Amino acid sequence: MKDRIKVITEEALKEIGACRAGEDTVEALRVKYLGRKGIITELFKQIGSVPAEDKPEIGKLINILKESVTRSLDEKSLLVPSAEEKAPPIDVTLPGESGHIGRIHPITRTIDEINSLFVSLGFRIVEGPEIETEHYNFETLNIPLEHPSRDAFDTFYVSFEKKTLLRSHTSPVQTRFMEKNRPPFAIVVPGRVFRPDATDASHSFMFHQVEGLVVGQDIKFSDLKGTLTTFARQMFGKEVRMRFRPSFFPFTEPSAEVDISCIVCGGKAGEKRCSMCGGKGWLEIMGAGMVNPKVFEAVGYNPEKVTGFAFGMGVERIAILKYGINDIRLFFENDLRFLRQF
Repeated sequence: MKDRIKVITEEALKEIGACRAGEDTVEALRVKYLGRKGIITELFKQIGSVPAEDKPEIGKLINILKESVTRSLDEKSLLVPSAEEKAPPIDVTLPGESGHIGRIHPITRTIDEINSLFVSLGFRIVEGPEIETEHYNFETLNIPLEHPSRDAFDTFYVSFEKKTLLRSHTSPVQTRFMEKNRPPFAIVVPGRVFRPDATDASHSFMFHQVEGLVVGQDIKFSDLKGTLTTFARQMFGKEVRMRFRPSFFPFTEPSAEVDISCIVCGGKAGEKRCSMCGGKGWLEIMGAGMVNPKVFEAVGYNPEKVTGFAFGMGVERIAILKYGINDIRLFFENDLRFLRQF
C-alpha cells in the first residue's frame, strides 16, 4: 500500500506539472484524483482492508498525497491566462477603429449661448433649488392662493404638509436672491422647471427656462426693450424685428408678451402658409415686464426707491425656433440620429 501511494504521488505530480495551464485540463485532473470516484478517494476507501497497526500511517500518507495534489492543482489554476493574455496580438498595421465622440446637447448649447449673451451685457448667472416652497414659488411673486397655478392639478406637490413642490418656474430664485442682496444688480437664472402638462409635440412636463432680473434706480421699460432687442438680434440675427404685446403676469406690471419676426419668412408670409409662423409673421419667444411693487415689498425693498424689469423664456422654445425643430420630444428621446446634427 505504501509503495502504491508513492507511485501515485509521483505520477500525479508529474502529470499535473506537465499539463497546460488551461481550465479544462486542470479540472479534468482534479476530477481524476480528487473526484468522488477519483484515485485518492478510492485509496481512502481501501484503508478498511489494511491491518489495524498500519492504518494510522497509511491514512497519514494518503492525506499528505491529497494535500500535495490539491496544492499543485490550485497553483496550476492560478496560471490560467487572463482574457487579455488569450487575445491575439494587435496588428498595428490595420486601420484603427474611431471612437464615438460626444456632442453638446442642443438644450445645453442653447442655455450656454443665452447665458453668454447676457453675461456680455453685464448680467451674472444665479441658480437655485428645484424643490421649492409655496412661499417662494407663489407668495413672494404675488400669486394669490386662488390662482389656478396653485391648484394641485397644475403643480407637482412634493408634500402638502410641508408645502413643498417642484418649482413651476425659475422666478423663485429671483426673490431668494433679492432677500440676500441689495440693488443694483442684473442676473439671469437658468434651470429646469416642472408642470403637469400632457406630453405632445409642443409640451413637456419638464422643460428649461432662463429668466432675467434687473433692479436699480430709474430702471425703465425702455431699458427692458433695449436689453431684449439686443438679445434677440444676437440670438436670431440682426434683421429680426420685435413686438411687445400687452399681457398680464402677477409678478410684473405692466407686462408684455415678446414676439420676434418669423425667422423663416421674415414676417412677410401674409396669406401664404409659412411652416414656422403659419402665416402670422410673428413668433412668441418670452414674457416680460416691470417688477410688480408687491414683489419688492415681499423681499424688503422699498418700491418708492427702486424699480426693475424681469423676463422669462423657455429654452426649448428658443432652440426650436433657432434650429427649426418641430417636436419638443426630440430633445429628450436620446436618439443619436437627432443629436448628431448639433
